[in-house]
Amino acid sequence: MPRWSSPSICPISDHKLRRSFGGSEINNYIQWLIEHGITAEHIGELIAGLCDRLTADGFPIWRGSISMPSIHPMYGGVSANFVRGGATTIENAEYGSAAVLNFEKTPIYFLLGRGETSGRWNIAKGEGVDDYPQLAEFAHGGGTDHLVSLLEFPKEAALRGVSLSLTSDRPGGFSDDQLAIVAKLFPALGLACYRIAASKTAADILAVYTGAKTSARILAGEIQRGKGGSINAAILLADLRNFTALTEVYQPGEIAGFLDEHFELIGRHVEDNSGEILKFMGDSVLAIFPTDAEDPQKACMAALASARNILEANKVLNGQRRDDGGPDIGVDVVLHLGEVFYGNIGARGRLDFTVIGSAVNEASRLEKLCGTLGHHLLMSESFAVTSAVASECLGSFELRGVSKPVNVFKLAGTD
Repeated sequence: MPRWSSPSICPISDHKLRRSFGGSEINNYIQWLIEHGITAEHIGELIAGLCDRLTADGFPIWRGSISMPSIHPMYGGVSANFVRGGATTIENAEYGSAAVLNFEKTPIYFLLGRGETSGRWNIAKGEGVDDYPQLAEFAHGGGTDHLVSLLEFPKEAALRGVSLSLTSDRPGGFSDDQLAIVAKLFPALGLACYRIAASKTAADILAVYTGAKTSARILAGEIQRGKGGSINAAILLADLRNFTALTEVYQPGEIAGFLDEHFELIGRHVEDNSGEILKFMGDSVLAIFPTDAEDPQKACMAALASARNILEANKVLNGQRRDDGGPDIGVDVVLHLGEVFYGNIGARGRLDFTVIGSAVNEASRLEKLCGTLGHHLLMSESFAVTSAVASECLGSFELRGVSKPVNVFKLAGTD
């Protein structure tokens, strides 16, 4: 375990610039970091560009890495990794992954535990090699020196800060002058990383909660209440059959798990066919497939492919759960085609980007017929005709809130 009293592991910021690297040269680096912090879309662009520039100025950089926490439902951190002569890679640390579980065995964790903001390990002398698997790997590959700098974002609860790691493979590693230069550049690098991370976090979170296409419209400025437009779309409404009864048998945590499993497969097959989920409503999912004015059949066929795949995948999921003693949960799917209003609706300070219109209402009413008619997939007449799929009319039915009876269809040859 490193000791801070050792001269080779003293905090990086303690090093003084003993030769002239030129204030203008440092300012040029800072200016570059600021400019790229504004324009770059990912921290990978920063670490690659910075390491390339430093290497050109004589820094013996073999590896470089920027790591940050992430606010994302699938992963808790992200790192951009530079290797001299190779491609820069991006790694997302998924929850429960080895990267997350082994975080305590890293130099970064060591520094955080001591409340330190920087450190240096002389790998050539074996410092940290027995304590940290990463440094052992670097030593095996010829690494000689390892630097870590941490910058905290004090007022952030989740984006808590950024780390910069640089590794050398040159005998003797980094000079004191080079350490001092890194210390001077790091605050500007941290600011650039924060801008990129904040922007990406906003986009990621918005996409998670509203969908990729909708989030893009919102971020483009379509945010005023009432703003939106009418579009023609194939509508897919999926509902878990008799799900309410399960809430009387299973605990809330188990119920949430069932919902997640079914919504995951529904979402996957909707997205695989270029659809977009607009809303999770209790045990139902509403998705749309916008139509092309010249070829509305294409959207209908995409929605139909999604529906078929959802029903097949649901059978597989139920079989797996049945083997574990769990319940069978059926899913009903309704397909409709019509004009909807797609935009911002709600209170002044609390909006929802969603769809409304008679077509949405009709799809909801049609879904109620699935159980009555004994079919897991029903289609409206407009959908059946436009899709041109082989279908059979089950009759004309009155729907609550709909002025005229509607013809309801099933796929031909299905029970």
